[in-house]
Amino acid sequence: MVRKKLPIGIENFEEFSTENFYYVDKTLFIKELLQNWGKVNLFTRPRRFGKSLNMSMLKCFFGIGSEPMLFDGLKIMQEKSLCEKYMGKFPVISISLKSVDGLKYDSAVAALRTVIGNEAGRFRFLRESPELDVDDRNSYNQLVSVEAKGNSKYAMSDDALIDSLKTLSLLLEKHYGQKVILLIDEYDVPLDKAFRAGYYNEMVSLIRNLLGNALKTNDSLYFAVLTGCLRISKESIFTGLNNPKVHTISDLRYDEYFGFTDADVDELLEFYGLSSYKDMIRDWYDGYRFGDTDVYCPWDVINYCDELLAAPGTPPKNYWANTSGNDLVLRLLKKADQTTKDEVEELLNGGKITKKVSQELTYRDIEDSVGNVWSVLYATGYLTGRHVDQADADIFSLWIPNGEIHKLFYELVEDWFREVTQSDTERINRFCAAFPAGDMETVQEMLGDYLWDSISVRDTAVRRNMKENFYHGMLLGLLRSQGSWLVKSNAETGEGYSDISIQTPERLGIVIELKYADDGNLEKACGEALEQIEEKKYAEGLKRRGMKKIIEYGIAFCEKECMVVMA
Repeated sequence: MVRKKLPIGIENFEEFSTENFYYVDKTLFIKELLQNWGKVNLFTRPRRFGKSLNMSMLKCFFGIGSEPMLFDGLKIMQEKSLCEKYMGKFPVISISLKSVDGLKYDSAVAALRTVIGNEAGRFRFLRESPELDVDDRNSYNQLVSVEAKGNSKYAMSDDALIDSLKTLSLLLEKHYGQKVILLIDEYDVPLDKAFRAGYYNEMVSLIRNLLGNALKTNDSLYFAVLTGCLRISKESIFTGLNNPKVHTISDLRYDEYFGFTDADVDELLEFYGLSSYKDMIRDWYDGYRFGDTDVYCPWDVINYCDELLAAPGTPPKNYWANTSGNDLVLRLLKKADQTTKDEVEELLNGGKITKKVSQELTYRDIEDSVGNVWSVLYATGYLTGRHVDQADADIFSLWIPNGEIHKLFYELVEDWFREVTQSDTERINRFCAAFPAGDMETVQEMLGDYLWDSISVRDTAVRRNMKENFYHGMLLGLLRSQGSWLVKSNAETGEGYSDISIQTPERLGIVIELKYADDGNLEKACGEALEQIEEKKYAEGLKRRGMKKIIEYGIAFCEKECMVVMA
């Protein structure tokens, strides 16, 4: 029997059956959606948690002409009466707005025309439908015809674009005699891209009118499902809708249908013979809290399993965190006052913070305050949490979900610290100059000041070498500000690898060994650092490279305290 392939990047539900991909069964989402009826349903979840795949599943289940065999052996097929009533019975319009992007508004609008035009093109039989009159066919042609000069842009006018989803719904209902199901994936991506590019107000107006016509005044609509990262209600995107159902990550309903549950991961690991890696996968990729369910990031689990099958023993790495920009965290750090720094430090050290979380932000609101950035970090998966105040549904306890996001925060804090410190060239030059001068008092004093300005790692759950790595990265960033120095990290300089070695144009070599003092005994840790330099003969390598003089430093850290000694 051929082993099922892991579905890396697969968002088309049909491919799971036709191309023999492993599928984590989420089909009972269909049953719950129908039982908890809503005319318009919005699901907000972080990226890479299965939104697009679930939308494709809905399209395959409800769409006229769909293949029941795609669902063979899946849980929804046990609901026989439901399948008989709904399966393959509806015209389905399904679009994704994730590609609606552009440096200018006109480019983004052209991309939106392309998305809707391509979807309308699936229904070319409408041109010949006996149920449509001449005016109907003309309306359809406006959605699918292209300019005579080429096929790069759709010819539909601005008015036709705003009415496009409503128009297509009406034509499909006339043809089939059945109301339409409308699926809109990543509805807020055009707003995010527009905010970054500077044409936010224009895009808000366009999306408001498009969705208003499709969802509010559309008599041909049976029901609609939308997905996104944020709930954009303050911009009146959904003005006038009759009680749209919004399901955020804090809601109990549907909590197990986006992301992998513990049982899902157990089954997948057993199928591929990877159960021995469960603890590591839990530490790195679990920890999200959707409603009352603990959830793993599917993108992470699938990618890591794929690497393990190719190379058993491969250490975990960042997959989710590297799939898009992480400027939200940097935005938080750049706005940080001392209180916010302390809160970031608490998170990095495995703690929790309590915050008021707004789940109805606009992209414009993000810039208003640090508090809004916390809310967006929660909504987009950089933090997880739960309600803590029965009297106020917006008060949450927040924490970093897992090892992957911890690592991301560490790296971004290092980047932020490096950017801040290197902007003060006079200060950083004075600090670096103290090393070749042998001025350990100045090194210690200024390094202590930098520690108090930064965010430290004191978490007892973090391994000692990870703590040392944090301080290592911080010091390395400071020293690399000197363009004429050759600064190496963990470079072989003797019989082993020194933490940091420096070669200056004056042929002066500097060896630095770092230690983290878990017990707070900085003096003892400094002594151990100097002993290691001597035992491993780190200075010998620099002498072989032509350094005439060698200075050896042992530096110890404990939280925000440090000690510097010279050999």
